[in-house]
Amino acid sequence: MTVTRTELARHIEAAFGHGPVRRDNLLAYAVGSHARPEIITVIGQLPDKTYPSIRDLWYDLADLPATN
Repeated sequence: MTVTRTELARHIEAAFGHGPVRRDNLLAYAVGSHARPEIITVIGQLPDKTYPSIRDLWYDLADLPATN
């Protein structure tokens, strides 16, 4: 099953509630929300940098479809 932006956002959007986040924060939120392994893999492949908002992820995940 393909990972979509919608599914990814569902698991990590709360991470941005306190400001910018790094990849490790996103991984922790995904694990805490019981995201499936494919989502964890996608997040783990992100560059280790600060993301000011969830929209900024899409630059590094340009090939990820919005929905199925």
